[in-house]
Amino acid sequence: MRIVIAGGTGFLGRPLGEALAREGHEVVTLSRRPAVGTRVVPWVPDGSVGPWAAEIDLADAVVNLAGESIAAKRWSAAQKRRIRESRVLATRSLVGAMRQARQGPSVFVSGSAVGYYGPLGDEIVAEDHPAGADFLADVCRAWEMEALGANATARVVLVRTGLVLARDGGALPKMLPPFWFGAGGPVGSGRQYWPWIDRSDWIDLVRWAIATPTASGAFNATAPEPVTNAQFARELGRALHRPAFMPAPAFAMKLALGEMAGALLLAGQRAVPAKAMTLGFAFRYRGLPEAFRAIF
Repeated sequence: MRIVIAGGTGFLGRPLGEALAREGHEVVTLSRRPAVGTRVVPWVPDGSVGPWAAEIDLADAVVNLAGESIAAKRWSAAQKRRIRESRVLATRSLVGAMRQARQGPSVFVSGSAVGYYGPLGDEIVAEDHPAGADFLADVCRAWEMEALGANATARVVLVRTGLVLARDGGALPKMLPPFWFGAGGPVGSGRQYWPWIDRSDWIDLVRWAIATPTASGAFNATAPEPVTNAQFARELGRALHRPAFMPAPAFAMKLALGEMAGALLLAGQRAVPAKAMTLGFAFRYRGLPEAFRAIF
C-alpha cells in the first residue's frame, strides 16, 4: 500500500511510518519540517489544497496526525486558538484533497483524543459516550467533524488517543525526574483516571484500523485497563524501584500550568477500547505493570 502520513515526523508519526515501511508499504510524510532518511513532502495545512495533494491522489490510505502540541505551551487565548485551528485546518486540507482526487484513498485514519469526553469521574466510557463541554472536548469535536467530511469518499476511522507511553518521548520522560529523586507521587487527589496506551499498541491499532474493512467511526486508543492517577504513580514507582508517596498539590499544578493543569493532569476519563476489542484487536499490554516492565 501507499500510505500518506500528515504530521509524520513526531513522537507517534515517525515510529508509525517506520513500522509501516518495515511491512513493505510505501510511506510518504507530509510535514512542514524536513526529515532525514524519509520521503517528506512539504505542505501548508491552512485549510486549502496545494501541490502536495498529488500525493493524496496516489494513496491507498491517509493518516492524519497533524496539529499543534497540546502541552507545548501555557494555554493563552492565542495558544488555544493555535491548538484548535492547527487540527481543524490540517484536516480540512486533507479532506479537500481527498474529495478532489481522481482515485483517492479508501481509508482515512484521523487523530482525536479522549479529551473528546471532557472531564469525568469513575464512569466507564466507551465510544458511544457523548462529547464533553470543555476546551479539549470542543477541539476534538471540531477536529472529528472535519474528518467525517471524507465519509463520501473513504472509510473514516477516528482514533481517540489517551496518554501514550514510551521511554523516548511523550509525557512519560517528563514524569521521571521526581521519581528518580524520591519525590514522585500522585497529582492532586490521585482519584482521576488516566487512560493510557503503550506506544507499540497505539501503532498496532492504527495499522489494524487501516487493514480492517469493518473498522470505522470512533475508537478509543486506550489500554483495556485504565488506572487512577494514584495507581499510575504507584506502578511507576514500583517499576523504577522508587517511592511514590509524595503528592503534587492541585493548587501548585494550577499555579505552574494554568488551565492546562486541570484538563491534562487533574481530570480524566475512564475510557476503554470497547469497539476495538469487539472487533478482535489484541493488545500486547492490557495492564500498566506489564507495560512498564517492557518500557523499563
